[in-house]
Amino acid sequence: MIFTKHSNAFRWAIVIASFIVVSLILWKTYEFFQHFKDEERTKMENWSFAQNEIINSDINTNLELTLQILNSNKTTPMLVINEDGSLYSSNNIDETKLADSKYVKKLIKTFKEENEPIPVKIGNSISSTIYYGNSPLLNKLKYYPLALLLIIVLFVALIFFFYSSNKNATQNKLWSGMAKETAHQIGTPLSSLIGWTEILKTENVNPDYIVEMEKDVDRLKTITERFSKIGSLPVLEKADIIKETLDSYDYLKTRSSKLVDFDIIVPEGEIYVNLNKQLYSWTIENLIKNAIDAMKGRGKLTVEISQLENNVMVSVTDTGKGIAKKNFNSIFEPGFTTKKRGWGLGLSLAKRIIEDFHNGKIKVLQSEKDKGSTLQISLKRASQ
Repeated sequence: MIFTKHSNAFRWAIVIASFIVVSLILWKTYEFFQHFKDEERTKMENWSFAQNEIINSDINTNLELTLQILNSNKTTPMLVINEDGSLYSSNNIDETKLADSKYVKKLIKTFKEENEPIPVKIGNSISSTIYYGNSPLLNKLKYYPLALLLIIVLFVALIFFFYSSNKNATQNKLWSGMAKETAHQIGTPLSSLIGWTEILKTENVNPDYIVEMEKDVDRLKTITERFSKIGSLPVLEKADIIKETLDSYDYLKTRSSKLVDFDIIVPEGEIYVNLNKQLYSWTIENLIKNAIDAMKGRGKLTVEISQLENNVMVSVTDTGKGIAKKNFNSIFEPGFTTKKRGWGLGLSLAKRIIEDFHNGKIKVLQSEKDKGSTLQISLKRASQ
C-alpha cells in the first residue's frame, strides 16, 4: 500500500513537472513571437523614415544608406498607399494581382488587422501610409503555440489513458485473484459432495437421483475450472463442437422451465474445432440463459449448428422480445442490460471468450421486435 501511494505521488509529480515545462515553452514561444513582431515593426518604421528621406531629398543628398534600407526588405509584404487611396508602391506581393482594386482593398484590411499602419510624412502632412503584414516566418510562428497546445492535449490524453489502463489492470488482477480464491473455496465442499454421492450409492436410493446429483457435481467442477482459469491464457484443444454444444444444451434443458420448447438442429458426424471446453460451454450457457430471459421463461428456443468449408456457425434463436438494432453491438459491452436484475456481463464475457480466446466472431444475426432474436457464433474448423 505504501509503495502504491509513493507510485501515485511520483506519477503526479511527473505530470505536474511536465505541465510546467510545456507551459514555460509555450510562454517563451509567445515572448519570442512578440519580440520578433516588434523587430519587424522597427524594420518597417526604418523603411518609413527612409521613404520620407527619399521624398525630402535633393540632388546633394547622399542616399546610399537610404536606398540600402529600402532594398533590405526581402520578406515582409507591404503596400504604400497615397492619401487619395491610389497605390504608390508595393513589396513582396505578386504584382499581377495588384491590378485588381478589390484585391488591394482586401490586403489593406488584412494588413491593418495584423499590424498598425505607419504614416509617411512630408513636413507635418501625411503623404502616404504603409500597410504591412506578417512575414512568412512570423505567420509560421503564429501557429506554433497552437501546435504546442495540441501537444498538451495529446499529452493529457496519454496520461489519462496510462492512468486508466493502470487502474483497470489493478482491478483486473483483483478480480482474477478473487475468482481463483472462489474456485479454491468451492473445492472443499465439492470434495465433500463427491464423497456423499459415493455413500448414497451404497444406500437404497433411486439411481436416477444419484445420476442427476453427479451431473450437478460435474457442473460444479466445470464452474470451478472456469473460475480458476480467469486471468490465465486458456489452452485450446481439438474437440467435437457438436458434442460440446449438446452437453451444455442437455444440461440446461433438464433444468429449465417446462414452458420453454427446446429444439436443436445439428449435422451428422463430427465437426472439430480448437476449443477450450470449459469456456465454450460457459458461452453456450450464457447465450441460452439470455434467450430464456428474453422470452421470460416461455417460448421456443432453437440451437442450430451449421458448417461452411472453413467455418462452423452455432446459432441460438429465441422467440423473445427482440433487440433494437441500435443495441446490436451494445449488448456485448460490459454492464449493458435491459433487465432489472443482473450485471450485464454474460454476453460481454461470451464475446471475450469467442473473439479474444478463440479468434472467432459473435454477433446478432437478426432480430425483430416481439418476435425474437438469433445470436450466432462463428469459429474456424480445425485442420484434419
